[in-house]
Amino acid sequence: MDRDAYLERLDATTDDAADLFEHFERRSVAGRTHHVLTAARHGIERGTVIVEEADVVVRGYPSVPRILVLDTGVPSFFEASERVAIEEKLDGFNVRIADLGDPLAFTRSGFVCPYTTDRARDLLALEDFFADHPEKTICAELIGPETPYTTHDYASVDSHDFRAFDIRDREAGEALPVPERRELCAAYDFGQPRLFGYAEPSNAVPAVRDAIEELDAAGREGVVIKSADGATMVKYTTESQHHDELAYAFSLPFDYGRDFVFSRIVRDAFQAAEFDEDDDRLQQRARDLGESILRPMVATIRDVADGEPVGDRHTVRGDPDAIDALFAHLHDQSMTIDLEDDRLEDGDRVVEFVKVAESSRDRIAHYLDGGLRHE
Repeated sequence: MDRDAYLERLDATTDDAADLFEHFERRSVAGRTHHVLTAARHGIERGTVIVEEADVVVRGYPSVPRILVLDTGVPSFFEASERVAIEEKLDGFNVRIADLGDPLAFTRSGFVCPYTTDRARDLLALEDFFADHPEKTICAELIGPETPYTTHDYASVDSHDFRAFDIRDREAGEALPVPERRELCAAYDFGQPRLFGYAEPSNAVPAVRDAIEELDAAGREGVVIKSADGATMVKYTTESQHHDELAYAFSLPFDYGRDFVFSRIVRDAFQAAEFDEDDDRLQQRARDLGESILRPMVATIRDVADGEPVGDRHTVRGDPDAIDALFAHLHDQSMTIDLEDDRLEDGDRVVEFVKVAESSRDRIAHYLDGGLRHE
């Protein structure tokens, strides 16, 4: 690989190709070699992929910062002259779909997910889109109750579906303006996140608060606030999302670190300080927060004591060969899978399984057997 040529194409912030490319990992997918950046370096996003055989660069998706205080965060992050779009942030599996002769779905970390690739080819008009826009990348969330990664319920999704939240230049990574992107996605019948509207930064906070209150009541994740040109964005999440993520983490207490847990508590505390204007509301939030911590952990301890499998439960539905490829992909990532059901329904293979959380299972079993914890 001509590293100097790719260094120039990537527009990295270093002149030393060796300093950048030592952080790339070589992988093989379907007989084709991919070079994947495993962590953000020198202005290049994690998950950036170089496929030398096809002479293609698929830029990684940028990390999206988070604001903790709306009243000051929104007007300080965006230029006063900008117009911002307020869109729903969906709880799903984030992928970039790019055309490398055939469309492939890349995860945030640069893996090709065979299941998501198969689902995208089946559910999205990719052939038409890439015939017209071969050098674009579709950034989308795979959502719904039947996916191998997330299980959030959405009223309009029975099994799984995609929502395109961004379209970017495949190599440069530049985003289309929000109105242009939404129009383009509509032309190809791509589902999209809900748009709550546009506003000037100085006037956006009330609209964001209204959106957050509505989404919180529905148990949804939050919003992404984007400059209308698509260049900058921040995210903000709901109270219910903070508590759901804490409940998830404490249901697998020895698989998630302190940073994960503490960050959710920090988000909730700042939101409470800004939103909860009376002691009764704060008391209710505190009670909900405590329940999200204690109840899931107690349930998991009891499951281990009863010999039940502990981990993430998923259901997947699709082509039998794609399901086989999915489990090969999961095993390649050293995941322990406990199959609970495997059946055919209307020509689709439907598999229910658990991604076993071995650390939590084994540590809890150790303590239940009288093991000591050194603190």
